[in-house]
Amino acid sequence: MTVGRRFCLILVKPSHYDDDGYVIQWLRSPIPSNSLAALYGIAKDCAARQVLGEDVALDIHAFDETNTRIRPKRLAAMIQEAGAGMVMLVGVQSNQFPRALDLARPLRAAGIAVAVGGFHVSGVTAMLAGVDRELDAARALGLTLFAGEAEGRLDRVLQDAAAGRLEPVYDYMDDLPSIEGAPIPLMAAERVQRTAGAATSFDAGRGCPYQCSFCTIINVQGRKSRRRSPDDVETIVRTNYAQGLRSFFITDDNFARNKDWEPILDRLIHLREVEKLNIGFIIQVDTLCHKLPNFVEKAARAGVRRVFIGLENINPQNLADAKKRQNKITEYRQMLLAWKAVRVITYAGYILGFPNDTVDSIMHDIDVIKRELPVDLLEFFYLTPLPGSEDHRRLVQAGVPLHPDLNRYDLNHVCAPHAKMSPLDWKKAYALAWQRYYTTEHITTILKRVAASGGNASNALFLITWFKGSIDFERIHPLESGFLRLKSRTDRRPGFPREPALTFYPRYWAHTAIKLVRWGALYLRLRRIYLRIKHDPRKFAYTDTAMSAWEEGEAGRALFESAAARAFVEEQRRVQEARTAGAGGLGLPIPPAAAPEGA
Repeated sequence: MTVGRRFCLILVKPSHYDDDGYVIQWLRSPIPSNSLAALYGIAKDCAARQVLGEDVALDIHAFDETNTRIRPKRLAAMIQEAGAGMVMLVGVQSNQFPRALDLARPLRAAGIAVAVGGFHVSGVTAMLAGVDRELDAARALGLTLFAGEAEGRLDRVLQDAAAGRLEPVYDYMDDLPSIEGAPIPLMAAERVQRTAGAATSFDAGRGCPYQCSFCTIINVQGRKSRRRSPDDVETIVRTNYAQGLRSFFITDDNFARNKDWEPILDRLIHLREVEKLNIGFIIQVDTLCHKLPNFVEKAARAGVRRVFIGLENINPQNLADAKKRQNKITEYRQMLLAWKAVRVITYAGYILGFPNDTVDSIMHDIDVIKRELPVDLLEFFYLTPLPGSEDHRRLVQAGVPLHPDLNRYDLNHVCAPHAKMSPLDWKKAYALAWQRYYTTEHITTILKRVAASGGNASNALFLITWFKGSIDFERIHPLESGFLRLKSRTDRRPGFPREPALTFYPRYWAHTAIKLVRWGALYLRLRRIYLRIKHDPRKFAYTDTAMSAWEEGEAGRALFESAAARAFVEEQRRVQEARTAGAGGLGLPIPPAAAPEGA
């Protein structure tokens, strides 16, 4: 076969701006983008099937702006050299949309076709019928909007682009595809090496059965579970392992609700224990995952080393107001102890700014968590009405004034009014929360708990250093933080002045040097604590309130002292009594369902 023409497809995952207007970018970035990996895999499949014709070579390039500087002029030159092509801005979240538009403007000025998709386009399409000022700006630039998922749909977009007839909108929100047997998420190893820990990502399933009002997943990916088969997952792992990649982030919003979790874990256990593949995983789960028989144990055997848990809050009224009824505070400690027992490090997300929150109540709740819940890393977020969520739609329809700058919708800025806290109080609560949890005393307690359970205290030390240093030195949330901040003088947000080279570079280099010294000093200080614990012959005997054996009822715990908590515990007691009285009147207890309430 002779290839006569080329079509250059460039996939870009935009970053977003910091408070000084500079693109957030690192020498080694944090969590890899599954959207970019998924689109790259789908595009590779399109190339293999020659969807543009046997005489057209599809050249595919994928870039993540969190670790790669994007120069629109160079992208345009690549496409012009090929003679045809387009740029796709993929997986664009609301906070990344302003940056996406800034990348698109010079490309459109050069006559390059540009499409944009991701959570903002899909979320606004699903919840507000596409009515959005930023989408209007994209339309005015001549961008093509893509709502939904690209499996089985990218062929058409590429063919339309090659023929010069791209449509203004491709809307597939009412037709979410099956992903079983679909092209696998994939990234070239040299690109993955730009992430911290050289981790790659894939989704084993999409969709979530719950109804959390602050969540966009349920409105973008749907509430029906769609999943890859165990064969698909094994193919993903083997393909990446063959190019030297060992670490994986399974991006399912809640892997425990994937109906094939057990056969998938069994397959991964076989790869690790029988074939001796050195692989490790990070997963996201809910607070009732420990109720699934064998889930926690098999996850650990499969190589899960860290879990993200949506703890969100310890006030039952706050959880109920957010429709997160599946979170039961009576289960929190038992769940965390289950992960401790298999030596897996736990991250828990915690949201600040529910209607009943005040600065004092937040500080009180953090103290309770430190004393009574054996969670390792706690990460704080503002309650943010993300476009695509029920909260956002409700506030927009009620005419509540929201912050107009989408760049702030990253869960780390105040974007909406609060009933009991002023913006300054809310910001104060957020800053104090990090300082309150990551004290030297509590970091010592965390490391003692990890060591006592036989966990990887060295890894916990590294992660705690990352979290604390990201907030204290980089002033950036740990999930957006990376290794060695990069800044380009000319890549500043429109509206911010371009700094003179004579002042920009000396200040940038000086700040970088100072931060590196501070990072090193923090690590060495915490490492001394870690070494004392490591060499303590009594480390396995350590216990405290949070580590003590679970007791039914947990009477006397501060976790249950509030009126809302007492009412919740009483409600759970009545539910359990009703279950016990059931089973055909035989007096036999009814075991809890495999899927929690709300499924």
